[in-house]
Amino acid sequence: MLKSRFLWKLYAGYSALIIISAVVVGVLISRSIEQDTLEEIDQSLHARATMLKKAAIENFLKPDATLQEHIGNLGSDIGTRITVIRADGVVVADSEENPGDMNNHGDRPEILAARANGSGTSTRFSNTLKVGMMYLAIPLRRENKLLGYVRTSLPLSRIGKRLDAIRNSVFLGAVLSAAAALVLGFFAAHHFIKPLVSMTVVAGAMSQGNYDQRLPMSRNDEIGKLAKAFNVLAESCRKRTETIVTDRNRLSAILSGMNEGVIAVEKNERVSHMNQAAGTLLDISADDCLGKPIWEVIRVQDIVEVLSSVLQGQTDPDGDLRLETQWKKEQFIELHASPLRDGQGNSVGAVVVLHDVSEFEKLAMVRREFVANASHELKTPITAIRGLVETLIDDRELGDPKRKRFLGKIQNQSMRLSAIVTDLLALSRLESKRDETEGGPFDLRRIVLSSTRNFNQMGCEQGIEIETQVTDASINIMGDAEAFRQLMSNLLDNAVKYTPEGGRIQVRLQKQNDLAVIEVQDTGIGIEPNDQARIFERFYRVDKARSRELGGTGLGLSIVKHIAITHGGSVTVDSTPGTGSTFRVKLPLVSAWHNKETQ
Repeated sequence: MLKSRFLWKLYAGYSALIIISAVVVGVLISRSIEQDTLEEIDQSLHARATMLKKAAIENFLKPDATLQEHIGNLGSDIGTRITVIRADGVVVADSEENPGDMNNHGDRPEILAARANGSGTSTRFSNTLKVGMMYLAIPLRRENKLLGYVRTSLPLSRIGKRLDAIRNSVFLGAVLSAAAALVLGFFAAHHFIKPLVSMTVVAGAMSQGNYDQRLPMSRNDEIGKLAKAFNVLAESCRKRTETIVTDRNRLSAILSGMNEGVIAVEKNERVSHMNQAAGTLLDISADDCLGKPIWEVIRVQDIVEVLSSVLQGQTDPDGDLRLETQWKKEQFIELHASPLRDGQGNSVGAVVVLHDVSEFEKLAMVRREFVANASHELKTPITAIRGLVETLIDDRELGDPKRKRFLGKIQNQSMRLSAIVTDLLALSRLESKRDETEGGPFDLRRIVLSSTRNFNQMGCEQGIEIETQVTDASINIMGDAEAFRQLMSNLLDNAVKYTPEGGRIQVRLQKQNDLAVIEVQDTGIGIEPNDQARIFERFYRVDKARSRELGGTGLGLSIVKHIAITHGGSVTVDSTPGTGSTFRVKLPLVSAWHNKETQ
């Protein structure tokens, strides 16, 4: 409290006012008392002279020795110098000095004033007593005849002592009054400043974000009302700050959890916010961009131009962007920008949302390719059937051998068309139930062995040896047994079609930790590295002519992939062109499914 600058400034001003007031009042009172004292002394001298007037007139004609003795005794009794002067100015009696030694007083100022005005006063230096004196003279008359003058006087030293005593009293009173006023003023200033200091402390705490401090409200004056209003303000600020912090944290969590990139800039085009998704999309550090110009941290001109146009008040632009980064070859991004406004509706910045639609573009491309491939695959047998049927209808003279051959081709094309439709339906069913697993636990060995036996005859006809290596212990997995028959059938059919005569196919089934591993290895034509990543796509063929010749639909491996994924597994391929390929399917065992459900 004592360190408060405002307290000492207020007290200094109050002290200066008290001291100046005390000095001014003291001087005025001193002068007034001094003037009153001088008037009182003057009146006292006049009263004494008046009292001596009768006695002086009665003794005026007596011998000088008698008058001198009477005046001397009387002056000593009243403590005043008394002088009797004849009309011609000769001193006939004096209570302090010998009249014979005194000069003529006819020209003294008080005598001249008394002669002219009936009373005369003078303050001057006495050549006789060698001291300053105050004189008062009045004329002595008898029957309107001027006999002389009677004069009373006091030394100025006595008057000065009296005035000094009065001045000292006034000064002491002024000092004591000022001291009392200063002490009371200090406590009054302290009492006045204390709540202000408390308000300053609370305001400082509020500026630091601490809104829990409160002011005492014991006073009922304006300061108490101000303290009450201050407490209400602090509570209101606390609630608003909590609301703002909650909203900011909620917004920050929302923006951080968004897959879309969000970039906000201020009116001066400096970045005020960038979430991690935006940094990842643009391959930059989101934290390093804050406070920097947008055109300095982002090298994508389209984004800079979009934000600039929004800041300039143009229509909220949307657009598409195509990017290439170090970690991702190609990205497709949608831009959505809009202005940021304050409570008055004024623009204070802009925000742009970046939505990575690369996967959607990829899926759209796959869908387009699928539609094109499906249309092409379906169109081929339909066109063939149509042509053959039209030939049979138009050529009525067609011989039985040709007609029979044409009907055989129609049958083959219809069977191929049926196979395509069947595989498409199977693929559609698998995709619609990607997150669902039908059926129950079963021994995968039975499926592998029965499927292999079904293809032994086909292998023998084409001169291909099929070997089976299956563990003796049961391998139980969870899922649809019929789906796995189709998986094995597609893998074996694919291996037989692309393995030349004299080749060999090995089918292996084993356990690896919590997984069942199926391997189908052939010594066929192999797959080029560029094709290995796409062979599981719909209608994709490594050798299209050979595949159509062998009656393939181009959907077999795609069905294998979806069956494995639907059952929580995966499928991979290792292949060397001209040497052969190994397809490997990994599936979780029943124990792994139970552990997953327990967790």
